[in-house]
Amino acid sequence: MKKIAILLFACSFFIFSCGKDKTVPVSEKIKKNWIANTVKEGSAIVYTKGAASNTRPGYSNFQLKLLTPPSATLIEFDGNSFTGQYELVGDTKLILKNLSPAPTGTGGTIEFTIDNINDTQLILTRTTPSEKTGKTTNTYTLTVQ
Repeated sequence: MKKIAILLFACSFFIFSCGKDKTVPVSEKIKKNWIANTVKEGSAIVYTKGAASNTRPGYSNFQLKLLTPPSATLIEFDGNSFTGQYELVGDTKLILKNLSPAPTGTGGTIEFTIDNINDTQLILTRTTPSEKTGKTTNTYTLTVQ
């Protein structure tokens, strides 16, 4: 009887320890090609994927490619493409740096706060206003391409 109890305990321990979720670090979750799902410029939603009434339909071309660290490619809503590197500061800040050509008014660096990230969604808020969008602070809800 003791052997059965010990065996049941060992099996239960094994089953529960194998079922635990492994925490994937942000540095791994972010290594994807991200596309725009919704974009807010200031307080106005200007793009929702698939919507017919987008005020900035060009965001359908928006991409943030972070597949091969530290390389980064940003394709803006106007089709302009910028290449450089990215850096994570903790789990809460994404910095695109050494962007070439330098996006208007950035000096080649754009910083974002990471509001949320999971396997299929990344929500970023730009830390400085965008000159391209009328000096609005933009929030991007991105999905995996």
